[in-house]
Amino acid sequence: MITETGKVVALKGDKVWVQTIRTSACQSCAARNGCGQKVLAAASGGRANQILVTNSVNARVGDEVTIGIDEQALLGASILVYAVPLILMVVASILGHQMSGGSDGAAMLAAVAGLALGFFAGRKLQDAGGKEYEPRLVRVSRIASENCL
Repeated sequence: MITETGKVVALKGDKVWVQTIRTSACQSCAARNGCGQKVLAAASGGRANQILVTNSVNARVGDEVTIGIDEQALLGASILVYAVPLILMVVASILGHQMSGGSDGAAMLAAVAGLALGFFAGRKLQDAGGKEYEPRLVRVSRIASENCL
């Protein structure tokens, strides 16, 4: 399971908004000087992200929580987002080229249509996967004090 810590910033029914700060593992990596990830992390400046997740651990505003997503779900989501649209684009381009008698314009139009169909199909497959692709609250790391001023 891939985890990240964050802070609950708002409640919304049975869900909570969790704010995380994007961090980089560059300080502990041996390849940090030859990797582009360090440059990307420095450019982003550790921007905050907010994620809406189901409140399965009774977290409250101010609580520090750990959210997680299964590795298999992340791999599956990556395939839906990247592979499905690209595969459909290539297949549609080949079909458009062959069906039009070798026209490059038809192949390009078919490629764009295949890419759009791939994005649509990926979205529908993601929706059919239900909560499998959603991050979830794993635990409350630190409970906010109710007596703080």
